[in-house]
Amino acid sequence: MADEQSLLERLRAFEPAALAEVYDTFSPAIYRYAVRLLGDAIMAEDCVTDTFTRLVDALKTGGPIRLLKAYLYRVAHNWITDYFRSANRLNVSLGELTDAKADGVLSTVEAPPLQVVSSRIEAQHVRAALMRLTADQRQVIMLKYYEGLSNEEVAAAISKPVGAIKSLQHRALVALRRELVRVVADDAG
Repeated sequence: MADEQSLLERLRAFEPAALAEVYDTFSPAIYRYAVRLLGDAIMAEDCVTDTFTRLVDALKTGGPIRLLKAYLYRVAHNWITDYFRSANRLNVSLGELTDAKADGVLSTVEAPPLQVVSSRIEAQHVRAALMRLTADQRQVIMLKYYEGLSNEEVAAAISKPVGAIKSLQHRALVALRRELVRVVADDAG
């Protein structure tokens, strides 16, 4: 992406408006990603703040940043992983994945009660199935399908080759399908 590269060059030159532009451009997506994984708006805000703080620190030290968007997702993911490790949280809430609006706020549009209940049950099934995937598989699914990143961006975000991302994605989708069938069967039984 040419715009992203020119923005990165401006950041490295410490142009005053560049950081504001980067923040305005990427913070909403990083926030949505964090809310989905953390299930907590306040913690997601902390993640965004720390992600951009780490970006500034990396720029000051001349850290290797090739793809800005991928770098920001990688930093946010590492922050989230560290958060769960330090808090020893085993049951991670991914938030209402199917009800999340573009700004990360849950939908409040009135719908028929049966549809609301059905959507919530479906979201619980998806959340339970996602939590049974490996961390790498879950991250690939989240970045690829919920955040809309390309294979190349996902590869850069999690520091793996594109071929590994394709393989992880395939295995993740097979495992997710298997887990969804199991979760639905467990819920029905």
